[in-house]
Amino acid sequence: MTPSGSHMLGNPDAQVKLAEYISYTCPHCAHFHKQSDSTLRLTYVMAGKLSVEVRHLVRDPIDLTVAMLTNCGDPDGFFRRHGIFLNKQDSWIKLIGEASPAQKQRWTSGQLPVRLRAIASDFGFYAIMEQLGYGRAQVDRCLADKAMADKLLAQTEEAQKLGVQGTPSFVLDGVLLTGTYDWASLSPQLQARF
Repeated sequence: MTPSGSHMLGNPDAQVKLAEYISYTCPHCAHFHKQSDSTLRLTYVMAGKLSVEVRHLVRDPIDLTVAMLTNCGDPDGFFRRHGIFLNKQDSWIKLIGEASPAQKQRWTSGQLPVRLRAIASDFGFYAIMEQLGYGRAQVDRCLADKAMADKLLAQTEEAQKLGVQGTPSFVLDGVLLTGTYDWASLSPQLQARF
């Protein structure tokens, strides 16, 4: 975990550094993860050539809830939680379009921890976290972690200042890649670095 609250996979001194701005409610982010994760890890990260940093760009209360949960507990487990929520996105994201007005109201009004608990309950996030060994009380403590919420929102502000306009977006060796939003367009740019 970096001081700003983002997470890095691989050698921080790798010759090439990739940062990904992600939103958990972005279908393109889940698609990118499914297409790229094994290649990034096996071809580049494990070889020590590349470090991958995940930064959050929070788009909505549901996204914030998942980001709080992926950051729940031991930082070393972040990438496991991150992968599970992205791999299961197809099953939980449907509720956004199917939710009742009363549910949507619970997600957007009241104190932040209460709203995040309502989202976690409605979307089945407690069950996902339970499969990872987290009890409800521990999940509730994570959802009430104001310092983490502040870090996630600060990452979002930083992304906006940098000019990130959508997710996924990528910064390669300190340069924001314009027009690069998927694995098909990112992959050749990585290959050209090695």
